[in-house]
Amino acid sequence: MPTPLKRLLIGSPLATAQEKYERLAKIPALAIFASDLMSSVAYATEEILLVLVLGGAAAMMYAPHIGVAIGILAGIVASSYWQTIHAYPSGGGAYIVAKDNLGTHPGLIAGAALLVDYVLTVSVSTASGVAAITSAFPALYPHRVTICVGTVLVVMMANLRGIRETGRIFTVPTYSFILSLAILMVGGFYQLMTRGAPPPPDPATLSVQEPLTLFLVLRAFSGGCAALTGTEAVANGVQYFRPPESRNAGITLIWMASILATSTVCVTFLAYFYHIVPHAEETVVSMLARQIFGRTWVYFMIQVTTAIILLFALNTSFAGFPMLASLMAKDRFVPRQFANRGDRLVFSNGILILAGISCLLLIIFGGSTHALIPLYAIGVFTAFTLSQAGMVRHWWRERGPRWRPHAAVNAVGACATAIVVVVVAVTKFAYGAWIVVIVIPILVVMFLTIRRHYDTLRPQLSLDGFAPPKVGRHPVVVLVGGLHRGVVTALTYAKAISPNVTAITVDLDPTATSRLQMQWREWAPDVPLVVLDSPYRSVLQPVLNYIDQMEKQREGAYMTIILPEFIPAKWWHHLLHNQTALLIKAALLFRRGKVAISIPYHLDQ
Repeated sequence: MPTPLKRLLIGSPLATAQEKYERLAKIPALAIFASDLMSSVAYATEEILLVLVLGGAAAMMYAPHIGVAIGILAGIVASSYWQTIHAYPSGGGAYIVAKDNLGTHPGLIAGAALLVDYVLTVSVSTASGVAAITSAFPALYPHRVTICVGTVLVVMMANLRGIRETGRIFTVPTYSFILSLAILMVGGFYQLMTRGAPPPPDPATLSVQEPLTLFLVLRAFSGGCAALTGTEAVANGVQYFRPPESRNAGITLIWMASILATSTVCVTFLAYFYHIVPHAEETVVSMLARQIFGRTWVYFMIQVTTAIILLFALNTSFAGFPMLASLMAKDRFVPRQFANRGDRLVFSNGILILAGISCLLLIIFGGSTHALIPLYAIGVFTAFTLSQAGMVRHWWRERGPRWRPHAAVNAVGACATAIVVVVVAVTKFAYGAWIVVIVIPILVVMFLTIRRHYDTLRPQLSLDGFAPPKVGRHPVVVLVGGLHRGVVTALTYAKAISPNVTAITVDLDPTATSRLQMQWREWAPDVPLVVLDSPYRSVLQPVLNYIDQMEKQREGAYMTIILPEFIPAKWWHHLLHNQTALLIKAALLFRRGKVAISIPYHLDQ
């Protein structure tokens, strides 16, 4: 990317010393970390009702109970993570806690589960936000995938600009949604108290498609548990906060959990009392707002803020995924590039990879929220369970003041989330959760393979017992396709590094080869020119065969292959020339003792 365009999109580079000024206060931190958690209110109730409606009117009566259960679970999980934040102020969340207390493999399972969850958070949040837009403007429905991908790319660019600037961007949308949600809840309950609930629809209109069983209720509960995704983001990103980091992160987490629990319970109760029946063309929040306020400016305000928060909710993952990937990179379980900070002091490689995978998922699943939701909750609740189990082990080992109450809170959290994992895995397995069940072990194997590579690499690069190789009068081979200024320059360089220089050319055109031999006697009589036959018109294979023959005759540990290249003045000029030198360099890269050198000759125009 040209430098001026890059600076326009992501801004000027930030010095390492400026990192402390990029930390977040609680207000912008809530906007960044709560966007995912808050946005789930917009679709968690919908996922509950979409399952219950299959059981008819009798099943819909369980919606408030499920909403309360999810609110209680949110409080349990938040309490557990509050303790994690104070016990591990350096951040890392489930991955660090599980690895330190339960072992490497549980830590990698937690890390894989969270990485999968972050990718799905981006996909689900984007799809949900676009669904809110298409509910208000149905004409946009056929273009939903394009809108989804465009949104992900916009948020990606915002995050590449730096964490503090991202906080400024997302503060207004997040707090606008919280305000709109408050207006919806207050308006809904006010109408219930003053006008009473609307008459229920005829039970006959809700056809029973599945029998009302415990399994159906558990499926609805597992769908609503998507509301809790994002709770762990604060624990993963403690180091994003201003000092004192643990205190500020803990307060932010309490705010988040309180708003989430209250909103989820209230929206679910309102949907029950207003007899909302979900369907594909309109979201539950849209139907609820329309029934309470009509298609007034309040309705459109709620829809706009809901769409924006859903679209921007993916920002939580853009904060969490790169941070977690950087921690795993430092432990050598993912490529080291993920630990590098970019120009704006953010982990740019993690941001780019997250955006790419998420866009691919959105394209594959056609931007459908309901197709992605079954894949969603199992990963995050697996991480929840391992994190809380690790904290129980942590308190047991530390045995500090009041360790028993702390351990009890985490034990309750581990049991509660473990039950949810089982429920989600069983109820959603046939609906797509099997994909996550397979992907997580594959990722763990990949992490271990990467670590094994790095562990194998270290002794091979160590200087212990190492003797430098003998160089000697090593041969130098210059590849010639014709005779021009670039070739003469390359020959001059070759003779400067070794007296043992040979030029080779491949005979593809006898006339051109004869002309080259005649010119050679004038311009380079002191360098032997070897002409290689090529009956199948290949350049690469004859060159490699000749180099292999010289391998047996060489003196010293190296052979240098020099490739003269002229560099056009404009980038598009490269398209007008073959890339033979690039292919040869690629082939030589994996051959021991071969050093490929490009000698550029720059053209003016």
